[in-house]
Amino acid sequence: MSLAEIKCAVDELSETEFTELAAFVRKREELAWDRQIDEDFSDNVRLRGVLDEVRADMQAGRVQELP
Repeated sequence: MSLAEIKCAVDELSETEFTELAAFVRKREELAWDRQIDEDFSDNVRLRGVLDEVRADMQAGRVQELP
């Protein structure tokens, strides 16, 4: 199925079906984002050093919560 066909099919959904589809797509985006964050901060990856630095700052009391 092509993207154009999907777009046409979406236009034919009821409001309830569209709401359900939107929730499904949001959930997929959230899961993809979570996977990307996990990959970016996993061992020996580009942002791991930043994560380690932030954790060290937190443990040393150099981080304050925002009001």
